[in-house]
Amino acid sequence: MMAFFAGSFNPFTIGHLDLVARALKICPEGVVVGVGYNEHKCSTSDARKCADDINALFADVPAVSAIAYSGLTAMAAARHGCRLLVRGFRNAIDAEYERNLADANRMISDIDTILLPAKPELATVSSSMVRELLHNGYSDVSRFIPSPRQCAEACGRS
Repeated sequence: MMAFFAGSFNPFTIGHLDLVARALKICPEGVVVGVGYNEHKCSTSDARKCADDINALFADVPAVSAIAYSGLTAMAAARHGCRLLVRGFRNAIDAEYERNLADANRMISDIDTILLPAKPELATVSSSMVRELLHNGYSDVSRFIPSPRQCAEACGRS
């Protein structure tokens, strides 16, 4: 079974990496990282570049691929042969939102969702936090952004 992990991934963080690695344990056939974009808010090329960057991170992990998509996540997952959506949450507010989203996706498709809680040490890491650090002059965000080597190691390909 293949899993679909959707998000904007702007940027892809160590928290995202942890979820991909954990999803691979559940779905060893593979994980498709879906970089979602709204055609009214951002450009297709930004999403494609983000997907290309994620593919470069996972170059040594053939079971992980990234694609850019727009529209409904459940439909994009189905188009890519995925039978399970993977979502992460950091707190109770996230969990309630994700549960509602999972219910809606199940109502419109035959795709289930698995919710994975963030590891406590990663619960504060988010793309928006990384962007905020960069915006305010904190330029060394390397501890929040995975390297290709970290991706391979986390996914058991070291």
